[in-house]
Amino acid sequence: MLSLTCKTAIKAVIYLAARFESGEKSGMKEIAEVIEASEHTVGKIMQILVKEDVIKSLKGPSGGFFITARQKSQPVMNVVDAIDGKELFKQCGLGLSKCSSSHPCPIHDEYKVVRDLFENMCRKNTINDLCKPVNKGLAYLIG
Repeated sequence: MLSLTCKTAIKAVIYLAARFESGEKSGMKEIAEVIEASEHTVGKIMQILVKEDVIKSLKGPSGGFFITARQKSQPVMNVVDAIDGKELFKQCGLGLSKCSSSHPCPIHDEYKVVRDLFENMCRKNTINDLCKPVNKGLAYLIG
């Protein structure tokens, strides 16, 4: 359902949230290494996330990417919307352009239930909600 780019963005934002308490900023290379993603991809993602005010950045020797308390409290949907867009939750599970209740694909009804549940999860859960189990060692950002 989510693009690889969006999954990478969510992991990057969770990583920044996990570093919030220390007040440290993270560089693109560091983020890419920690979440096991290409530096080039992470760079593009971070630019989008800064532009959409999902995260912040500072230039200079003590610069880097970081997240504010307000941003840590934002729903995961903000990351999804910035990268994949809200239309993601309207798309057909088989990629058909004219799938609807009146003209369904073979998986329409079941996929709609899963898609709606996932959308609700993205709206309900904050970055901080996903960060807590990572900080406690109960969840991980890499395989």
